[in-house]
Amino acid sequence: RSKGIRDALSDYILRYQWMNEMEGERVGVLAVIYDHHYVGVMESMTDIQHDYREQINASLHIHMNDKYCLEVIIVKGDVIHIRDLTERLMRLKGVEHVKLTSAGTGELDKVSDD
Repeated sequence: RSKGIRDALSDYILRYQWMNEMEGERVGVLAVIYDHHYVGVMESMTDIQHDYREQINASLHIHMNDKYCLEVIIVKGDVIHIRDLTERLMRLKGVEHVKLTSAGTGELDKVSDD
């Protein structure tokens, strides 16, 4: 059990370091799992998404079960804004999980040139 906790903590630290080392324009997906019964969480998520409307290209809402929903948010923009968006969602009460997967737009240019 302690190995599982240690591995999870290590993964979290590496992911957080990676997120802070990113720079420039990025494109990515934010996956957010939250308890929709938690008072105010849906309104807070909507308000936050409106604050970052220039970075959010689209979102998809999925009902996982009677308690949890998954919000998939497609983002593109400067990593500073994407990081701020991610951290604001992580701090929300009622949010159980937030994961950002992204790539630099320059990295995509290199792939298409090959």
